[in-house]
Formats: sequence, C-alpha cells, structure tokens
Amino acid sequence: MSETLDMLSTAPLGDVTVANDALQVIFHRRYNKPVAKVWAAITTPERLADWLANAEIEMKVGGVIRLDWFGHNSMVGRVVALDPPNTFAWTWRLGERETVVRFDLEADGDGCLLTLTHSGLSPKAGPGAGVRAGWHSHLEGIADAIEGRRTAWETIIARRDAVAPRYPALPA
Repeated sequence: MSETLDMLSTAPLGDVTVANDALQVIFHRRYNKPVAKVWAAITTPERLADWLANAEIEMKVGGVIRLDWFGHNSMVGRVVALDPPNTFAWTWRLGERETVVRFDLEADGDGCLLTLTHSGLSPKAGPGAGVRAGWHSHLEGIADAIEGRRTAWETIIARRDAVAPRYPALPA
C-alpha cells in the first residue's frame, strides 16, 4: 500500500444518492471525544483551519460564513441551521446550485457520532463534482483538529487524490 493510502483511515465512503436532479452525499463518522469537542472542531474558526479551511463565521441563523482554502478556493454562504452543540448548516453556491452543508452530532457512549450531509449538488460533472472525495479527505483531519493539530494542505490533497478513484465518475 502506498504511503498516501496509509494516511487514509478505514472510514467508509460517503453514501451518494441522486433524486430530483440533485446529488446528496452523507458521511458518518465516530470520534472518541465528547460532542462538545467535535462541535468546537466544526464551528470554531481556529479548529476549522486545522482540517478544512480558514473561516469567518457569524454564529447565528442568517449569519455569513466565509471559507478560504488557503488561497486555492473560497466561498461565502449563510448559516441556515444552528442548534448548539448538535446541528450546524450553511449554504454553499457551487456553479448555479445553492447547496447545503449540514453537520449533525449526537452522543454515542464516550464518543460522538458525526453525520455530514452535503445536498443539492449537481448529479453531473462540473462544479461540486469533487466534494465527495474532498469531504472524505477533510474529515480525516477532524480527530487531529480536536487536539489542536493542523493537517497540512498537501496531506489533504494527497488523501483526496488517493480516495477520488473510489468514487464513481459523474456523467458529463
């Protein structure tokens, strides 16, 4: 197995469904940390920068969220759901589509179950086609972010490139 694949956990691929001309991908992950720690990793700008992107967030429904992937890409969306420490969701325009990214957390014994749902995506190749492998690779860094450790951008990209072939290509 290559060194890049060794960096990937055994976490399952996201569940991909298509209905009503929209693709949705759902990831399920369990972390051996309390909900509060995982909540901080997905809502605190310093922790988000450790695993996802530089972030500015107005933590209220209707508030602005700005993400910058270290000069490689950026987005501006709106918070559409906020129920600390269980639910956090925002909009993300990808091409002509207004998609929604939603995190749901629930306690699971001494740990936390995280469900990430990205809905409203185009079922065809184009803007947003890479989010399946992208989210998969970014989620690999949450465990380190919980501990205040940053995942290098190069590692995120290597993970994305390693897992991308496991997701079926979208039609043109």
